[in-house]
Amino acid sequence: MTSSRGPSSPHARADRLWESVESLLSVDEARERILAAVSPLPAVRVPLLEALGLVLARPVVAGHDVPPFTNSAMDGYAVRAEDTAGASYERPVTLSVVAEVAAGSRPAVAVGPGQAARIMTGAVLPEGADAVVRFEETDEWDAGPRLASAGQPAEIRIFRRVKTGENVRLAGEDIRAGQEVLPSGTVLRPACIGLLASLNLRWVTVHRRPRVAILATGNEVVDLGPELLPGQIRNSNNYTLAALVRQSGGEPILLGVVRDDPDEIRLRLRKVRGVDLILTSGGVSIGDYDLVKHVLQAEGRIDLWQVRIKPGKPMAFGWIGEVPLLGLPGNPVAAFVAFLQFGRPAILKMLGYRDWAPPIVRARLLAPCENRGQRRHFVRVLLERAGEEYVARPVGEQGSGILSSVALANGLAVIPEQWNEAPAGAVVDVQLLDASWVP
Repeated sequence: MTSSRGPSSPHARADRLWESVESLLSVDEARERILAAVSPLPAVRVPLLEALGLVLARPVVAGHDVPPFTNSAMDGYAVRAEDTAGASYERPVTLSVVAEVAAGSRPAVAVGPGQAARIMTGAVLPEGADAVVRFEETDEWDAGPRLASAGQPAEIRIFRRVKTGENVRLAGEDIRAGQEVLPSGTVLRPACIGLLASLNLRWVTVHRRPRVAILATGNEVVDLGPELLPGQIRNSNNYTLAALVRQSGGEPILLGVVRDDPDEIRLRLRKVRGVDLILTSGGVSIGDYDLVKHVLQAEGRIDLWQVRIKPGKPMAFGWIGEVPLLGLPGNPVAAFVAFLQFGRPAILKMLGYRDWAPPIVRARLLAPCENRGQRRHFVRVLLERAGEEYVARPVGEQGSGILSSVALANGLAVIPEQWNEAPAGAVVDVQLLDASWVP
């Protein structure tokens, strides 16, 4: 997508001047500057299930106890614990059964001395009872309760002593009314959704999802549909980036492809409305047709350009009006890697996350990895468990245009910029490409 510039190109002279006054930023410095420029987005109320993965903008305070009443934790018999004293298989205690309590109903009678109530899990504990004996610890487990005839009460034999409170769930033992259940900043996982449902909250206040516009550039780039002509390539970047944006919690908005024409790029960017971040791919290197950074300088401002990263060195960050723009490289793998290091953390911060570091494990390399140019190198690897350690093997070709090797990998081995080579056997950080991966 890029080409080298002649010595007389005014853009080339400007680029050489730029590089002469500002050295390449480290990955960490570039990330810090990008993160300093974005903030959590405003709070919105969304339906409970739509809040999964989002971040609470306000604390949640319980309006009632959970559970709302004292209930049985087991199927069995509600009893007074003192009435089971001395019970054993050799000398069982016999109690009169005065009621049966199903879940969802309220007991009609209280349990008095020498009495029991047959009860199901989740049912309200009758007044007077303070423990539950499991069916397995009564003679019902073998033959069922001996029901009386002629109006006489049924009896149950108890084979084990129980303690006060045994197999009983107290009202409010999970959550007390007035308790702060989840503080602001909580990432809503599935258990949190269930917890909020237990408090009858159908809506929840969260930081909204960032809307991320995605634009590919290049005369040779063609979107899905038409047959490729000689010299054309398919627009994979928009779809890779859209998937990454969605995986990160954002809402992708595809803007298609724009030609390498400054007026077209300028017009397309001016039309972008109602978004929180713009992602472009291509047009940020030093070729004659790499025009995005120049449009960015003319239409807004550019805060950083070029980072000590491999792949992904040609990268820009700046503003179009009030909207931040992250200009990613045109090569598919470079765009992928640069997004994970800079775009994903920015989206997570907009969502209200307080931790945007990728999941990392330490692994031993099974093959050497070159690292020329003193850049932090992100190597595509297949990570596996080997006994008590993780091992990582470079997978496929490592060129910045080889997207298939990313599809085969499950991690990125991080080779420090100070290393000219990572030898086989070296232990390095590996960023997981799939946080749910468990070896």
